[in-house]
Amino acid sequence: MESRIKKVISNVFDIDVESINNMTSPDNVENWDSLKHMNLIVALEEEFEIEFDAQEIVDSMNYALIVSIVNERY
Repeated sequence: MESRIKKVISNVFDIDVESINNMTSPDNVENWDSLKHMNLIVALEEEFEIEFDAQEIVDSMNYALIVSIVNERY
């Protein structure tokens, strides 16, 4: 599952899969802005056929939290 999440993140932010780790967040991904964040949420929802609620969208601000949320929903 984590490899699928990394692939989605890599595609949305145009970064190498190998550079994605638990600390990956808007603080260290240059083009992670609010629009790209919503693109990420939509891409994850499509990839895993899940739906994030409003609080999860706000909370999913780093790779580790995204993995946790997807694991709960999937």
